[in-house]
Amino acid sequence: MASIITATTTSGLTQSADNSGVLQLASGTGNLVTVPSVTGTAMVSGNMPAFSVYLSANQTVTTGVFSQVAFNTEEFDTNNNFNTSTYRFTPTVAGCYQINFVLNFLSGANTVIASIYKNGVEYSRGTRVDSTISGLSSFIAALVYCNGSTDYIEAYGFTSGTVFAGGSAGSACKFSGSMVRGA
Repeated sequence: MASIITATTTSGLTQSADNSGVLQLASGTGNLVTVPSVTGTAMVSGNMPAFSVYLSANQTVTTGVFSQVAFNTEEFDTNNNFNTSTYRFTPTVAGCYQINFVLNFLSGANTVIASIYKNGVEYSRGTRVDSTISGLSSFIAALVYCNGSTDYIEAYGFTSGTVFAGGSAGSACKFSGSMVRGA
């Protein structure tokens, strides 16, 4: 037997049973969460850390080496897991995280590479972009497992120039992540 728990503005919480083996949480307008009768983890927004940060001002870096991007402006950080002093995302909930990083450069660069680091070691590298056109970008997206206690994620960039682009959220280097599945 399964249960359907419904929240309405007129009746409050109501519970009804069926024989589907499924737990459903519903509002007056429809299902919000359905937990199948198989074993597993049900995730709701309250325990799924997510963040989005950007570089608010240009950052001068050393040519020809991977440098950590000093992300100092948060757009959001739902679980306070991004540190704007160490520029690290350290999730406190174990699971798989979708991590995204776009690295924008100003003129003077003709090679750019974005890279995601886990625990201080390169985890996944984006496509190398070679061009003489000003304002290059490299992008990387990866699914990364974090243990919820000691694992941390950072963003590094490589350039043949000397400046990572900062500024408004729409034009600057950007780093984001969100939990997609619990451990």
